[in-house]
Amino acid sequence: MPAQNEAIFPANRHALYEQHRYSAAIRSGDLVFVSGQVGSRDDGSPEPDFKKQVALAFDNMKAVLQAAGCTTDHIVDVTTFHTDPESQFGDVMEVRNTMFNTAPYPNWTAVGVNWLAGFDFEIKVIARAPAA
Repeated sequence: MPAQNEAIFPANRHALYEQHRYSAAIRSGDLVFVSGQVGSRDDGSPEPDFKKQVALAFDNMKAVLQAAGCTTDHIVDVTTFHTDPESQFGDVMEVRNTMFNTAPYPNWTAVGVNWLAGFDFEIKVIARAPAA
């Protein structure tokens, strides 16, 4: 029998989901696959201040996790995308360290990219949902 996938959206669904036709997350069994979250404001536009953009991306990711009944403690895998990793990494790590400050830490892969649709940072995660 095929797995039943459930679309997850945070309470304040921003314009990017509708505009680009994707789900904020998909729950498949006890795994929650969160789509790449960017530092978008409510209207979907990029936050121009980089450090605030990173913090907003993390906040958007946390909102999606919360909608799925998860917290950052349930994250097992993180992938981040950076338009200028060398100059941005300090700010990213500063924000990251406020989110993940207790071991065991999730897996983490950071990828340098040259385009993020007007954004400079994106984070996607996989979490294991707590038992109901």
